[in-house]
Amino acid sequence: MSIATTDEQLAAQASVRSWARATPPIQNLRDHPAGMWQPGWTSLAELGIFAVAVPEAAGGADATVVDLATMLEEAAYHLATGPVLPTALAALVFGRAAGSDGVKWAELLAEGALPAAVALDGALTATAREGGYDLDGDAGPVIGGEPGVAVLARIGVDDGTERWALLDADAPGLSLEPLDTLDKSRALARVRLTRVAVTSDRVVSVPAGLVRDLAATLAAVELAGVAGWALTTAVEYAGIREQFGRPIGSFQAVKHLCAEMLCRTEKIRATAWDAAVAADAAPHELPLAAAVAAAVALDAAVQNAKDAIQVLGGIGFTWEHDAHLYLRRAVASRQLLGGSAAWRARVAGLARSGARRHLTVDLSAFDDERARIRAEIAQHLDRPGPQRRAALAEAGLLAPHWPPPHGRGAHAAQQILIEEELAAAGVERPDLVIGWWAVPTILEHGTAEQIERFAAPTLRGEIVWCQLFSEPGAGSDLASLRTTAERVDGGWRLQGQKVWTSLAQVADWAICLARTDREAPKHKGITYFLVDMKSAGITVSPLREITGDALFNEVFLDGVFVPDECVVGPLGGGWQLARTTLANERVAMSGGSSLGKAVEQLLDLVAPGDPVAEDRIGGLVAEATAGSLLELRTTLAQLDGQDPGPASSVRKLIGVRQRQDTAELAMDLAGEAGWIEGPLTREFLNTRCLTIAGGTEQILLTLAAERLLGLPRG
Repeated sequence: MSIATTDEQLAAQASVRSWARATPPIQNLRDHPAGMWQPGWTSLAELGIFAVAVPEAAGGADATVVDLATMLEEAAYHLATGPVLPTALAALVFGRAAGSDGVKWAELLAEGALPAAVALDGALTATAREGGYDLDGDAGPVIGGEPGVAVLARIGVDDGTERWALLDADAPGLSLEPLDTLDKSRALARVRLTRVAVTSDRVVSVPAGLVRDLAATLAAVELAGVAGWALTTAVEYAGIREQFGRPIGSFQAVKHLCAEMLCRTEKIRATAWDAAVAADAAPHELPLAAAVAAAVALDAAVQNAKDAIQVLGGIGFTWEHDAHLYLRRAVASRQLLGGSAAWRARVAGLARSGARRHLTVDLSAFDDERARIRAEIAQHLDRPGPQRRAALAEAGLLAPHWPPPHGRGAHAAQQILIEEELAAAGVERPDLVIGWWAVPTILEHGTAEQIERFAAPTLRGEIVWCQLFSEPGAGSDLASLRTTAERVDGGWRLQGQKVWTSLAQVADWAICLARTDREAPKHKGITYFLVDMKSAGITVSPLREITGDALFNEVFLDGVFVPDECVVGPLGGGWQLARTTLANERVAMSGGSSLGKAVEQLLDLVAPGDPVAEDRIGGLVAEATAGSLLELRTTLAQLDGQDPGPASSVRKLIGVRQRQDTAELAMDLAGEAGWIEGPLTREFLNTRCLTIAGGTEQILLTLAAERLLGLPRG
């Protein structure tokens, strides 16, 4: 779990870990606070952290900002001290923007021979003179500023470009006042300039805002490391610290704290990664990507650091424990970047002006296959709707992830190719709803007769499915179900009650769990049935929801006969089959805006100049983008044949919250329409089910803590 996505990036992180073991940054901070970063500086630079994203012509490795990000994340995880971030930033800026005269400075920065600090908010004036400038003014708080460290500072703005200078720390007229900073791991100083001469070779011109965007990107990367350390530390302690005779990690409250920390960490990683990607691959989209990363990371890392101390309890409140050092780094970073509200406002402003992140997967290696798929789809386009659907189903194009002959056993890239080409041809893939869950289970565990009977007709739209799993006393705790199946001649008689069943009033068939062995432990003795919804003894009773609609139903099973040929899998094996059913997902990328339709519509409702609304919409844009990025990273992992890790689970958790918040803000902004029954109020009410249906949010947090973080069960 990190920003890294390739073997090379993971190896680079491993090298930084080895460096931290050999030269422990925090130990040096505690033992030698005045020169804490110097013992490990040269060996860290030799790993290439400052050179990795610098062009080869400027003494670098000519790699990407993402490669730099992976190393910087790991360095921050170990709280690397000193001006690591500002030196990496200065090397990046000078390495990519310096002319031939300035290359020597880029080379020194890349080697680590010239440590640098950065002034992001100074007010300097530059007077041109022959061969350079004379500088005056207050550079403001300088991150990493201390004697002997160069200073990267903005000295002017001209027609959409900024001039940045690399100032000699010992230059005449430059005064440096050390500040007693909250962050004990990195110096901070106030720097003032009085007729400080700087030569032209020390000045670069870059697009306006670029340096601040890169600084926000690298700060978010560092905060991914800080948040990751806080998460790991909290989880490890929760697993061993005992109270009331049990590890505290077995208590739901602690599990939920840790699961929320996981969600925040994954959001920071995803948005920081994306900003680093944009720096190289889509520089015109970097302003939005960097603003989103800062809007997410600044608060999330601080909260993680606070929650780590909460989990640690009293020991986390001691000077001797490292937790406060990470909290200090997180809070200081947030303050020095201007606070999260400023970045949410920037996100809102950019989004309102039309800025978007365009998230795509590079499938150029499959161009030949794309052409074949396009031609194959085209063969069926002139058929009437039902015939076209049947032909596409028979060709394995509607469910390509299913095994042949009903699918193609398609790998992840093929699934996305087919999805894209169907959309390009104007073919809307039919939504099988519960069929997407039911049929894969039948394909994997059913008999040949069951497969023939149900798979193709479902794809053709001839069978609609519903799911008879949940019961009044067995919702999230599905294994507590009480519906029974009694053995009779030729099959089984089902007796019981199911609830929260969507589509029951129109479904042809149902997948149903019932207890065939009452004496077995609750996870045993459950069998998986296929139930004809036209069977005698089935009563469907609609449940009216808070919207006034009746989409869910109660289903009463009163002696319903199910023949033996409708039992799927072994007797007593239903629990494992149900888990297979609920886990069935195909690989897909959401089309359209990375924000989603609802957030796009919200942007039109926010009146300019309303700071409260701007703050809320900026936060929602950032959250929506984070969700799309988690989905993208999941897809990329699947394309590489890797386990996507926690990103998919986190995406589900944060996605429903974002939808609920979006609906509520839309209603808040609507004025009179917010208290009249209509589409906005209906959407607000309807989204309340999202944190209940399919497993309540609290249960999902518990599962994330146990299955993803390894905390003990209660």
